[in-house]
Amino acid sequence: MEYPFHEIERKWQKTWQEKRIFNAKNNSAKDKYYVLSMFPYPSGVLHIGHASNYSIGDAITRLKLMQGYNVMQPMGYDAFGMPAENHAIQNNSHPRITTESNIKAMRSQFDSMGFGLDWEREVCTCRPDYYRWGQYLFKKLYEKGLVYKKKSFQNWCEECQTVLANEQVEDGSCWRCHSQVTQKELEQWYFKITDYAEELLDFSKVIDWPERVITMQKNWIGKSTGTEIIFRLEQDGREIRVFTTRPDTIYGVTFIALPPEHPYVQEWLAQDRDNQALHDFCRKVINEDKISRSAEDNIKEGIASGRYCINPLNGDRIPIWITNYVLMDYGTGAVMAVPAHDKRDFEFARKYQIPIKIVIQNPGQDLVLEDLQEAYIEPGIMVNSKQFDDLDSVIAKDKISQYIEAQSWGRRTHTYRLRDWGISRQRYWGNPIPIVYCQDCGAELVPDEELPVRLPDKVQVGKTTQNPLLSVPEWLHTTCPKCGKPAIRETDTMDTFVDSSWYFARYADVQNQSLPFSKDAANYWLPVDQYIGGIEHACMHLLYARFIHKFMRDLGWVDCDEPFARLLTQGMVLKDGAKMSKSAGNVVDPTYIIDRYGADTLRVYLLFASPPEKDVEWNDDAVMGAFRFLNRVWRLIDQHKDHIKKGLNLCAEPEEVSPELKELLISSHHSVKKWLDDALHRMQYNTAIAAIMEHLNHCLAVKDPSLLNDKDLAVYAEACGIIPQMLYPFAPHLAEELWQVLGFQGLIHEHGLPGYEESYLVKDIVTIVIQINGKLRGKLEVPATATGDQIKARALEIENVKRSLEGLVIRKMILIPDKMLSIAASK
Repeated sequence: MEYPFHEIERKWQKTWQEKRIFNAKNNSAKDKYYVLSMFPYPSGVLHIGHASNYSIGDAITRLKLMQGYNVMQPMGYDAFGMPAENHAIQNNSHPRITTESNIKAMRSQFDSMGFGLDWEREVCTCRPDYYRWGQYLFKKLYEKGLVYKKKSFQNWCEECQTVLANEQVEDGSCWRCHSQVTQKELEQWYFKITDYAEELLDFSKVIDWPERVITMQKNWIGKSTGTEIIFRLEQDGREIRVFTTRPDTIYGVTFIALPPEHPYVQEWLAQDRDNQALHDFCRKVINEDKISRSAEDNIKEGIASGRYCINPLNGDRIPIWITNYVLMDYGTGAVMAVPAHDKRDFEFARKYQIPIKIVIQNPGQDLVLEDLQEAYIEPGIMVNSKQFDDLDSVIAKDKISQYIEAQSWGRRTHTYRLRDWGISRQRYWGNPIPIVYCQDCGAELVPDEELPVRLPDKVQVGKTTQNPLLSVPEWLHTTCPKCGKPAIRETDTMDTFVDSSWYFARYADVQNQSLPFSKDAANYWLPVDQYIGGIEHACMHLLYARFIHKFMRDLGWVDCDEPFARLLTQGMVLKDGAKMSKSAGNVVDPTYIIDRYGADTLRVYLLFASPPEKDVEWNDDAVMGAFRFLNRVWRLIDQHKDHIKKGLNLCAEPEEVSPELKELLISSHHSVKKWLDDALHRMQYNTAIAAIMEHLNHCLAVKDPSLLNDKDLAVYAEACGIIPQMLYPFAPHLAEELWQVLGFQGLIHEHGLPGYEESYLVKDIVTIVIQINGKLRGKLEVPATATGDQIKARALEIENVKRSLEGLVIRKMILIPDKMLSIAASK
């Protein structure tokens, strides 16, 4: 008979809600613990991946409640952005309607799973009470000089009709719709995240982040130390600044490489209107996505510009080439090419028959230009480098840099791969940028008292060739806050990652109507003690959130340096080896699983299937296995509840217990210790659940508790009574029900964590298996304190062992403590 999970789960969800046990206090005397899972996009309903993520967070929440913490686990909705807008378009509806409908459906799913969420702190990024403060934050960034607007080529997704940040382009495709990304010249708003690049490289203030995420962020920021050198155009003396980590190769420069987007190239295109080949090449390259252009295996292409610049160190006349492998937004947007000592430059020079000049010799074997088959990139001895000849090239780097600085030809500096964050989006469903344009005053911030700039509802939503907000004249036309004359609103909206870059702080004080949050509330709750989300956000959300948090700290809004103390990047739920997705048609609906087996079954399955950071392969049979396990727990306690309740009022000393029940006593304490180690300290919930399963088997080995004496019954009752406590973080509904069935007062978490005695972890008697040449020949029960010599002596007295050793000489005896004695013997 299946246990009545529908009835049990509804009962306890109602009880938790009525008792408000998950509504955290901002002024509690208890130590705080802030658990946060990344909030979902309401562009559909929750899927199994969400259920997995939030089951992890809920397990942590309940464990911390058992420890006595004031725990906050809030939830909300990342409701703006392309996913929600595209979902509305596909359903021939309005984003506000579909988003609110999806939020209602998601809330029902959250409730059905029984997650311990603080719904009094709910945030929804598309509602004015939240996005008002996103606009306020934009203004603060603007006032501090961290916002600017410029015209440049952008990653453009024609399918989504919007700009994408570099981080949102994956292998040349849009990270959302996977269509090809092209380049389009637009005016865009930027956040100067690069001003925080150095601090973003410092992870000393986080407590526990995966090394993989730290490495990914450091690589994305990409700090390089080197020298900036000024070349000058031959025709007018204007500067071309290049950054290099190899100033020792400066005398070997044979061409300068510029991208088509470079301002000088754009000037030359205007001057050379008849040079069709030049125009065609630049147009082709500009329309390629930047990620592909900079890829190592991308075919290098170029065209001579017909212009030259001068090498300041030797006066060489250097041709300028326009290439597809240099990016305008990386470094200075110009590269000094040294074919003899750079692999990429060597390939390009050979392809286009550009001269190659050796300036660093291999000290082991002289390089001969005619025989050179590849670039020599190792250190060596300087040649053809004037006064720096014969120097070690490593030493020459510093010497040449000093010389360049002394001559005012450049400076030692560093650069970053990280680019400023382009936050403009040409879509309707986003947070309006609080800027108006006045013909007399220029760009003006909307005053605080006029915030939020509300997103209008009457908009032509759909794929258009212009920004949808241009279709709302009554919203578009306004007055200048400075002079009162007619003005036009900014029609770009903010990247949805702006909304999620500070939401963790709003949860601390979500009802505040006068500030984004109070400093007292933020300082109490922040940093987030445990953050949970996918590793795919390593170089987007997680980086942006760190930047905005550090800015808010600099404003004095919060004291801590990092937003997230600990980070867990959970694995994905796969089906048939692929990530679950609607487009792949391999989505499993959690509602079906909950209706058929209950929320506890789904939670136990997801947490038992693998460690939290590993992927889970969906398995219908394993779901049934989790359901059978919970039914076995139910039957154990439901069938024997009277005996267990009686035994809970009895007590026994270890020496008073029978040998059979002594094993169960040891199992109880050993299981609790392992459960605490795995669930509380290591967050390995799969092995914590396995410990419960193993202990359950020990309990079920007692077939008829009515036959036990009082001393043994006390041990049996204790063994059964700890199961609901250990089960609580993973199957909380069933755990609470069984706890009540056994007559305990109050809720499980109010009783704290189960405990164990170290003295009960050591067995008095251990069983030693005897093997001779790999074959089982006997078993031996000895005191746990027996020495190796005593065990060996006892083993040799066993009759079957004696017979097996007749005519043989013992060559070696190996004892594995508490397990096995292996004897090697031969004639």
